[in-house]
Amino acid sequence: MAGNSIGQIFRLTTFGESHGLAIGGVIDGVPANFEIDVNEIQKDLDRRKPGQSAIVTQRKESDTVQILSGIFEGKTTGAPIGFMIQNENQKSKDYSHIKDKYRPSHADLTYDKKYGHRDYRGGGRSSARETASRVVAGAIAKQFLKSKGIEINAFVEQVGKIKMLTFENIDYSATELNDVRCPDPKVAEEMITFLKEVRKQGDTVGGVIQCHVTGTPIGLGEPVFDKLHADLGKAMLSINAVKGFEFGSGFAGSELFGSQHNDLIQKDNSTLTNNSGGVQGGISNGEIINMRVAFKPVATLMRDQKSINDKGEEVTVQGKGRHDPCVVPRAVVIVEAMAAITLFDHLLRNKTTQL
Repeated sequence: MAGNSIGQIFRLTTFGESHGLAIGGVIDGVPANFEIDVNEIQKDLDRRKPGQSAIVTQRKESDTVQILSGIFEGKTTGAPIGFMIQNENQKSKDYSHIKDKYRPSHADLTYDKKYGHRDYRGGGRSSARETASRVVAGAIAKQFLKSKGIEINAFVEQVGKIKMLTFENIDYSATELNDVRCPDPKVAEEMITFLKEVRKQGDTVGGVIQCHVTGTPIGLGEPVFDKLHADLGKAMLSINAVKGFEFGSGFAGSELFGSQHNDLIQKDNSTLTNNSGGVQGGISNGEIINMRVAFKPVATLMRDQKSINDKGEEVTVQGKGRHDPCVVPRAVVIVEAMAAITLFDHLLRNKTTQL
C-alpha cells in the first residue's frame, strides 16, 4: 500500500490499523540537538483521543505515545524518530456484522475492490485512528516552529448550520475551555446542545474548522507544483472526512473585483488586507496564514441504512459501535498537526534556497 508518507525533508510515514496491536510512525529529517518536550506531544494526543467528553465517541484509549528512537536525554539525535501508540480498547466483534457488507460513504467498497482483501474491524487502515500518528509528528513540528516564532491555532468555526459570525480579536486560549473547541462561548453552548440532540437521534452532522498561522516568515513555498497553499491543501484533504478546503478569501473572493481583492503592499512589506491568506505566488508573504477545512457528517449512523454486500446483494447495515456525532471537536488538533508538518517541511526546504 503506497501513499503512507508525507513531506520531503521532514517526512512522516505512518503504520497500523484501528484494531491491530498498535499504530505508529517514523519521522525522518528531524534536526539534531533540539530539546523535545514529550509531555507536549501527549497533551496534543489527549486533545484528539476518544472518550474525552459527552459529545464524542466513548471508546476508551489512553493514546500514550512510546518514543522508540531518535530522542536521547530529552534531545533529538538526528536519527529517525520512531514511535508507537498501543491500541487498548478494541471491540472487533462490534464490526463482525459488516465483514461482508459495505457501509454507505465508508471506504469499505473502495478498499475491497482496490485490494481484494480488507480489514473490516473499524475500517482498518482507513480509520481516523491513524490520525493519532499525525498528531505526534505535528506536535514535534510545532515545537520546532514555536522556537522560530511560528504559532498555529485552529478552532471550530461551525457545526451544522450553527456558526461563529465574527473572527476579530479571537482569544485562542478559549478554544480549550469547552468540549466543542469553539472560542466563542455562546456559540459553543449552542453547538454542544445541538450535538447532544443529534447523538440522541442516532444521526451525525458535519462542521468547519478554521486555522490561523502567525509568525510565518516571507519565503516559504516551492513554486510551481509545491506552492505552500497547495501543499497545505493536500495535507488537509488527506484527513479523514475532509470534503473542502479554502484559503484566504476562498470562494468568496470569486465574487469580488480585483480593485476590492488586491492586497496593497506597504513600505514594511506588510499588506493592508489579507485576501491572499498569507501566501502570494505560492510563497508565504509574512501575513497571517488562514484556511478553512470542511468536514462531512460521520458516515456511521446509529440507525439502519440500505446497502449491498460483497456479492452485490441488497442488505441492511445496522449502526453499532462507538462513534462521534461530529468529528470537528477532535479534529482541531489534527488540522493543527497537518499544518505544522507542512510548514516545518517547507521551513527546512527553504534553507536550501540561498547560500
